[in-house]
Amino acid sequence: MPLTPDETVRAALRDLPIELPSWGFGNAGTRFGAFPEPGVARDIYEKIEDAATVHRLTGATPTIALHIPWDLPPTGTDWSEITAFAKKEGVAIGAINPNLFQEPEYKFGSVTSADPQTRRKAVAHLKECAEIAGIVGSRQVAVWLADGTNYPGQDDIRARRHRMIDGLVEGYAALPENVEYLIEYKLFEPGFYTTDLSDWGSSLLVCQKIGERAKVLVDTGHHAQGTNIEFIVATLLDEKRLGGFHFNDRRYADDDLIVGSANPYQLFLIFHELINGNDGKTAAPVAYMLDQAHVIEPKIEAMVLSVLNVQTAYAKALLVDRAELAERQQALDVLGANAVLRDAYETDVRPLLAQAREAIHRPADPLAALREDALVRERRALRRSTPARAGGGGLGA
Repeated sequence: MPLTPDETVRAALRDLPIELPSWGFGNAGTRFGAFPEPGVARDIYEKIEDAATVHRLTGATPTIALHIPWDLPPTGTDWSEITAFAKKEGVAIGAINPNLFQEPEYKFGSVTSADPQTRRKAVAHLKECAEIAGIVGSRQVAVWLADGTNYPGQDDIRARRHRMIDGLVEGYAALPENVEYLIEYKLFEPGFYTTDLSDWGSSLLVCQKIGERAKVLVDTGHHAQGTNIEFIVATLLDEKRLGGFHFNDRRYADDDLIVGSANPYQLFLIFHELINGNDGKTAAPVAYMLDQAHVIEPKIEAMVLSVLNVQTAYAKALLVDRAELAERQQALDVLGANAVLRDAYETDVRPLLAQAREAIHRPADPLAALREDALVRERRALRRSTPARAGGGGLGA
């Protein structure tokens, strides 16, 4: 017996894992400063604990991405202990994110730098992250470069590109066979004249130079105002080079706001293309990851809300009547075709999502359940008022 539309949606939601960023659980800020949160995670162990809390509430976040060196194990422990701790908490280690922007040597670029010693340092770090991915069982190494220039004539643009490709190819060669290289791009910042990977086209071209397992990572906040991200998604899917997402939202630039908070319709349209470019029934099997810096909002609450927003957009996209949409498109019925999408987007899917969560023994309203659990928050804040284990933390790209 075929599944009903509601059963189809519930099944699809169960199969959409959303990865959490470790750096989203630590104190973050802007260039004006940071606002500490009582009980915030201070090391890799506490970040894993918080990620596990989100997973217990939503049932949708089985992995946590790490940023190296921010999340290196404390002195006296190793990666086997970290992976065992994560497993005990009910989650696993996800994508490994190299840091190629923090060290003083990277002032003029990392793999693009004109200084051979700096390039060697950057490539060695890429290889280190490839090794970590193999140890912890990660499926992706996600690379974002802050490389760029501020002034015309500062460096040779083509030479920088050649150096970048050479360095990324060398790092790619160190990957375990089942690990993908996700190459991110960003319109600007911190380089304001040129950015070495500034858009999806430059990232795609580099991926094609690197190898088959090199794919484009789309950060939804890394585009110019008005950019049609769903078009980018459709094109990369068609080229079989879409690796995944860093989901967030923004009003102006790389604001790292809660995904779906500023433009939920765009998130719905992205998922529509992800379903369209797959089998018409489920979203393409790429990496779905959050990349957000929560400056004024409670960290765990913000993560839970982000997950709910992603699930809401996906559920609505699953309700699109694709047969009717194709008929309207073939008949050149512009407004009729648009109405098919609007009808799905305007559907209230909250009861359906609540049923889907209860079916996997999660709270129907995870956000309400979290807010009601004040005692747990108080105990966490009290326990974390003592000195933390030695470890990193910081703001994500």
